[in-house]
Amino acid sequence: MKEGILFLVEIMNNLHDILIVIINDILGLQMTDKDMHFWIMGFIGMVTFAAVYMISKWLSQFSIGIHLIAFLYTLTFMFVLVFAIEIQQAITSRGNMEFADAIVGLWGYIALFLVYAGIMVFFILVKSLFKKGKNKKDELDV
Repeated sequence: MKEGILFLVEIMNNLHDILIVIINDILGLQMTDKDMHFWIMGFIGMVTFAAVYMISKWLSQFSIGIHLIAFLYTLTFMFVLVFAIEIQQAITSRGNMEFADAIVGLWGYIALFLVYAGIMVFFILVKSLFKKGKNKKDELDV
C-alpha cells in the first residue's frame, strides 16, 4: 500500500508542477501556492458537489433513495476513514500499513449493510403481505 500511495503522491506532485507552469508562467497570474490551493480545491469541491447533488436528487425519487444516499455517503466516509487509519499507521509505525486491511474494513461495512438491507426487505415484504391480507378481508366484509 505504501508504494501505491507514493505513486499517487508522485502523480499529484507532477500535476502540481504542471499547474504552476500553466498558471504562473504561461498565464502570468503569479499565484502563490495558497492561492492555487484555494482556487483548484474550490473548483474540485464545487464540481464534486454538483455531481453528488444531481445523483442524490435522482436517487431521492425512488422509494429507497434516501437509503441509497445514506449508503453512498457512509461508504465515502468509510473510504476516507480506513485509508486515514492506514496512513496513520505508516506515519506513527504503530501497526502495519496494508492495503488489504483497508479493503477488508470496507468489506466489513458492506457486508453488515447488506445484512441490514436484507432485514429491511424482509420487514417490508411482511408488511406488504399483511396489507394485502387486510385489504382482502375488508373486501369480504362488504
